[in-house]
Amino acid sequence: MRKNIVAGNWKMNLGFDDAEDLIDQINEELENFKSNAEVIICPPSPYLELTSDMAEEGYFSCGAQNVAQWNNGAYTGEVSAQMLDSIGVEYCIVGHSERRKYFNETSEEIAQKIDRLMENDIIPIFCCGEALEQREAGKHFEVVENQIKESLFHLSNEQIENIVIAYEPVWAIGTGKTATRDQAQEMHAHIRSLLEKKYSKAIAEEISILYGGSCNSKNAKELFANKDVDGGLIGGASLKKEDFIAIIKSF
Repeated sequence: MRKNIVAGNWKMNLGFDDAEDLIDQINEELENFKSNAEVIICPPSPYLELTSDMAEEGYFSCGAQNVAQWNNGAYTGEVSAQMLDSIGVEYCIVGHSERRKYFNETSEEIAQKIDRLMENDIIPIFCCGEALEQREAGKHFEVVENQIKESLFHLSNEQIENIVIAYEPVWAIGTGKTATRDQAQEMHAHIRSLLEKKYSKAIAEEISILYGGSCNSKNAKELFANKDVDGGLIGGASLKKEDFIAIIKSF
């Protein structure tokens, strides 16, 4: 059975004390009920060791927001998968639309990052999704298919089973717009069909596919009720304890 997952992507937000307080508050809430989803907190990189340490005694896992495509070397400002592994990071977001847009990340670079993570037993959360103009042009299935093929389809059967995929329609990130329940299910089913064609139905059914476009406490239950939606990659709502916990309780 594939996992239900709720992952909080804090992006570049919060000071150290506020981050520590929020993790404490979320963990206290998680202690009080049995969650039907695995909870992942992905803070800014300066807080990863704090988050990882707190996760050891807590009810959540620690994830990073990015990783270098190189093992080591003269790459000022970069953080390697080996470094993440050494402080207990279990997951890492790769290919987020903001990384593609602002840092011009290519599918080839994303594939390299995925390889580095897997070499260090860190589970990648691979992001894919289309821009508004691509959806309006009827190219959304093609765009997502190409992103998946170019960054994931070099992986073996055993490797692909250790991937989490997050569908994030770019037009719904930080805009307040959200894909309808039917739009989300349609794309998630399409992604799963691509995995089935490349690998097998059994493997496709084991891979968690998350929705990542302005998912919040009001729409999470409806989105998560879809057959092929296994949770959410949550942005702004993960910075508010009440909203994040409400989303987790939506399963």
